[in-house]
Amino acid sequence: KEGDLATHKIEFNPDLICDVILSADIISTVEFNHSGELLATGDKGGRVVIFQHEEECKNRLQLRGEYNVYSTFQSHEPEFDYLKSLEIEEKINKIRWLPQQNSAHFLLSTNDKTIKLWKISERDKRAEGYNLKDENGRLRDPFRITSLRVPVLMPMDLMVEASPRRVFANAHTYHINSISVNSDHETYLSADDLRINLWHLEITDRSFNIVDIKPANMEELTEVITAAECHPNQCNVFVYSSSKGTIRLCDMRAAALCDRHTKFFEEPEDPSSRSFFSEIISSISDVKFSHSGRYMMTRDYLSVKVWDLNMENRPVETYQVHEYLRSKLCSLYENDCIFDKFECCWNGSDSAIMTGSYNNFFRMFDRNTRKDITLEASRESSKPRATLKPRKVSTGGKRKKDEISVDSLDFNKKILHTAWHPKENVIAVAATNNLYIFQDKIN
Repeated sequence: KEGDLATHKIEFNPDLICDVILSADIISTVEFNHSGELLATGDKGGRVVIFQHEEECKNRLQLRGEYNVYSTFQSHEPEFDYLKSLEIEEKINKIRWLPQQNSAHFLLSTNDKTIKLWKISERDKRAEGYNLKDENGRLRDPFRITSLRVPVLMPMDLMVEASPRRVFANAHTYHINSISVNSDHETYLSADDLRINLWHLEITDRSFNIVDIKPANMEELTEVITAAECHPNQCNVFVYSSSKGTIRLCDMRAAALCDRHTKFFEEPEDPSSRSFFSEIISSISDVKFSHSGRYMMTRDYLSVKVWDLNMENRPVETYQVHEYLRSKLCSLYENDCIFDKFECCWNGSDSAIMTGSYNNFFRMFDRNTRKDITLEASRESSKPRATLKPRKVSTGGKRKKDEISVDSLDFNKKILHTAWHPKENVIAVAATNNLYIFQDKIN
């Protein structure tokens, strides 16, 4: 009734609303294009947001890290598999840019089942003066047309259009975890838990299955594929990693089905350090070739390893990311954090590597000096033009002033996705639903 409204309290839970919003906004992949001019992010809501390096910032060193929103579009929608009664999430698992051939940009984006090729193009002119249509697009009466006109291009406000050019579907039974564009610029790989397919960018209705590790009896399954990538220079070579901590290098010239690997990379486990969690933490969550193609980098739960392609028995470099968590593996197992899939990336010259950790920390390692640094991506410590202070974690005993205790780390704040500009010292770090862009300090 009128007047009763004042006597009723209308309450809502802001935390609940935030959780709903954040779930779709959580960034699930970050990728620079080949020039570094564009930076794409995908999120759990199926959206792709592209950021562009501003033209006026290119010649000013202190503004190299300035990126603004260039285009936003919905790449994937939630679907339902009626045969298996399964929901297919719209979450973007990976984005990969194709090398630019003309004024337009092309990228591949994938969710669990479907890969799409998108064209991103600019339009700043429109045609006017059609013969059969008026300026509003309505068809004109043919009997009133007494002369022929030549349409002319008129300037208009810049529009960035994203249009789907290809849809590659129905080729994966299991969830897609990787896509990788080949160096021939004509084909690409897509990998799920048990199979790797080779696609041609022009053909959507078929792909070639080049790796199949599915056993005849699924009860005999002992490992799954976790990541796959094409070699940056040799279009016939690719690698894939497994949940057992092994990496297989395959050559497509050897056979149509690459079930037999050419090289097998594995570091023998120290029996004295074996525990219940050994197999879980040895699972490789990411594998990346160096730009030179000589090395590859793998990320497992506690460390990053650099392998020389000519040496299979052990890595040439091992960097501990958060060794202080080894004593916390039991609680990390209970809260499922032990299954988090951290990614890793190279800088443009292959001299440094970067990967993420918990508490919004990310780690950078210099391969030449073997120095490392821990930095934090947070709104409090990341004011524009501010210098990030190195962070240190106290592993026990008396804690120093600037250190943070292992017990104080927030495991809900994690940096799983990072990207490094291919030419500059500019990095992009995804922390939940926030994207941070940092650049090296200009003196």
